[in-house]
Amino acid sequence: MSVRPAEDPQEPAPNLEGGAVLHALYLLGIAAFAASGVLAAHRANMDPFGGFVLAFAAALSGGTLRDLILDRHPLYWTRDWLLLVLIASVAAFTMLYLRRRSLPHRALMVVDAVGLSVVTVIGARAAVDAHVTLVAVLILAVLTGVTGEVIRDVLCGELPPLLLREEVYATAALAGAAVYLGLHEAGAPDSASITAGACLVFVLRMAAVFRDLHLPRLQGTRA
Repeated sequence: MSVRPAEDPQEPAPNLEGGAVLHALYLLGIAAFAASGVLAAHRANMDPFGGFVLAFAAALSGGTLRDLILDRHPLYWTRDWLLLVLIASVAAFTMLYLRRRSLPHRALMVVDAVGLSVVTVIGARAAVDAHVTLVAVLILAVLTGVTGEVIRDVLCGELPPLLLREEVYATAALAGAAVYLGLHEAGAPDSASITAGACLVFVLRMAAVFRDLHLPRLQGTRA
């Protein structure tokens, strides 16, 4: 992946504190969301073109929305051809894998949780480096994490998308972003803040998936 100037919050230069951890997590998150897009397309019986569309949509939508809100141009992925190659390669490999093997139970949820956990803290880090308010950091982190899933589910015809059901999804992203922000404000090493925030999102999401945890529904409301 190409190295950018240190002032670019999307991918800090490797000599920055936590840069190596952030770089590795960034690649992992992008790859995970790309794979989740293909898995969703496979479950929706789409053709390979649909698989590629969902892979790119899931991997890039969150960061794109964040950059548009922060008025950052050009968009990060338009300057990084290697990133696009990574998404296409992961999508192709996942499709080849699915031609030979059946879709593992809950595989989409697990892969999606990896993408959510990583992309959320990436969004939080980018927002912090953009010097927005603390509340805006949390909002941008959650938007960065969940937008790819929303676009993916809408394109698959899964309505309402996972975000708008009673799933522990955006709340997990919010908790992880809050942990990252709290540790950052307390002066903790950036690598520790990033890792702690991402791990919390993943643990909360996996606990919800495997223990069937849900948020309470609205009760007693009338249209």
